[in-house]
Amino acid sequence: MAALSSSVTSRSYRSGYSASFSPVKGNRHRSLSFLSASSPRGLDIHDLCVRFQSKSARASVFMQDGAIVTDSNPTENKSSLKGLKDEVLSVLSQDVAKVGAESDGQNKSTVSITVVGASGDLAKKKIFPALFALYYEGCLPEHFTIFGYSRSKMTDAELRNMVSRTLTCRIDKRANCGEKMEEFLKRCFYHSGQYDSQEHFTELDKKLKEHEGGRISNRLFYLSIPPNIFVDAVKCASTSASSVNGWTRVIVEKPFGRDSETSAALTKSLKQYLEEDQIFRIDHYLGKELVENLSVLRFSNLIFEPLWSRQYIRNVQFIFSEDFGTEGRGGYFDNYGIIRDIMQNHLLQILALFAMETPVSLDGEDIRNEKVKVLRSMRPIRVEDVVIGQYKSHTKGGVTYPAYTDDKTVPKGSLTPTFAAAALFIDNARWEGVPFLMKAGKALHTRSAEIRVQFRHVPGNLYNRNTVSNLDQATNELVIRVQPDEAIYLRINNKVPGLGMRLDRSNLNLLYSDRYSKEIPDAYERLLLDAIEGERRLFIRSDELDAAWSVFTPLIKEIEEKKRIPEYYPYGSRGPVGAHYLAAKHKVQWGDVSLDQ
Repeated sequence: MAALSSSVTSRSYRSGYSASFSPVKGNRHRSLSFLSASSPRGLDIHDLCVRFQSKSARASVFMQDGAIVTDSNPTENKSSLKGLKDEVLSVLSQDVAKVGAESDGQNKSTVSITVVGASGDLAKKKIFPALFALYYEGCLPEHFTIFGYSRSKMTDAELRNMVSRTLTCRIDKRANCGEKMEEFLKRCFYHSGQYDSQEHFTELDKKLKEHEGGRISNRLFYLSIPPNIFVDAVKCASTSASSVNGWTRVIVEKPFGRDSETSAALTKSLKQYLEEDQIFRIDHYLGKELVENLSVLRFSNLIFEPLWSRQYIRNVQFIFSEDFGTEGRGGYFDNYGIIRDIMQNHLLQILALFAMETPVSLDGEDIRNEKVKVLRSMRPIRVEDVVIGQYKSHTKGGVTYPAYTDDKTVPKGSLTPTFAAAALFIDNARWEGVPFLMKAGKALHTRSAEIRVQFRHVPGNLYNRNTVSNLDQATNELVIRVQPDEAIYLRINNKVPGLGMRLDRSNLNLLYSDRYSKEIPDAYERLLLDAIEGERRLFIRSDELDAAWSVFTPLIKEIEEKKRIPEYYPYGSRGPVGAHYLAAKHKVQWGDVSLDQ
């Protein structure tokens, strides 16, 4: 007796089985395979072959695993085997055609996106517009549904009306803007409920299933809610509204705790209900175009990578400034301050990307591994290497701007810093001794975010006499402007045209608005799309978060426990004078205050 074995990959159908028939090269036997989704041991195919057995006097034995055992005589068995193959495949094709017609579209997947905290400012101003932009660009799956979930009482129509006010179309595709908006809004629905109610999330689950229509359901929950209710919402979503046949992912907004201890406690609580690969900790600055381009600039351009070390770089500056104050947001801000709000996450994440070694690949885990190494190599920040400030009232042009403590949501006498500057150091072979300066503040003279790389002086420079007296202004500088007016430019020295020998500084400038006509996507668009696709490289891993907090927690505790008084600076100024002394202490000049910035 000879057995016909199965070795061919088969196409699956909703009926629960599939079949394939293929010759085995160099062997007179052929492979006939029956697969079952319902049983790991294979499909009972006895019923499928009743017709064939009734037509043939030769008995075939059907084994438990689906193999067919027949007489091994090739001459006598040839016609029987062919007949068996034709008959069984005929039965299968008829059954598959029938089931396929019944289940058209049922075996496809769908994505359900639930914005938890849908009535909040972040959802209205950023999340819904980003989702529409993805839909407008054709980046969302064919089948998707968006649900808003919050405590506010609202109908589907009221949600759509609220969302429609913040939607905009790409500049280069406005022709069908209204039509696209209507189509998008038809995919938006609303469910009202408490964030800690299993019952309300169960009701949401029923609505999601109705819209999913029996398809494979993938579910993404975006937690646009205060951090004190993260765990309650995750518990309810995980236990009452998770997908049963697809993936479930949760995007968590910062802040991820207030220090190492609270961050670790939050992570532990979240992992009671989710696996690490289900948690997407979002830092929207990592989704900005110029931040993502940072690695491209370094690793794909030969002129930069050899210079990316202490041998050629004198200092690196990460500068963040806003030209407005807390403006009614003081209650939230006062609980965190500028160090937690900007420096510990946005700027530190950019620093880790800037300073990391070349990853093994572009895989998310490989990139995050290298970032963690940088964070773990960082020297603890000393209080004497930090300057903190707070903006005070200032009158300019007949307009009086309020002090931080004039905000009604801020406690009187608050010492929370609205400005901070710090010098950080990485103790590894590449960066030892290079100061990484951070500066972040509110109510300053301008709004900007940029990375400035200042290179060392040219040793034995022949043209020192022909340059300006300040050698710092004669060094090369690479500037990556993250916002606004995204740009990359390199400052070089060159000769001024004429008969004399006079040098001048010029910029080799890549201004994105001039070079690229396409509008730059918002950071939330990129990050939402990555979460849907399961791409994690721009999200923060738990060990990465622990390492980041370990850099700043001792400093924060010392400032708060000793009630260190901030240096006051006028609203709309360049910040505290102490920041300039800090830079001078490390023989650095802030790049954003030079005369020809």
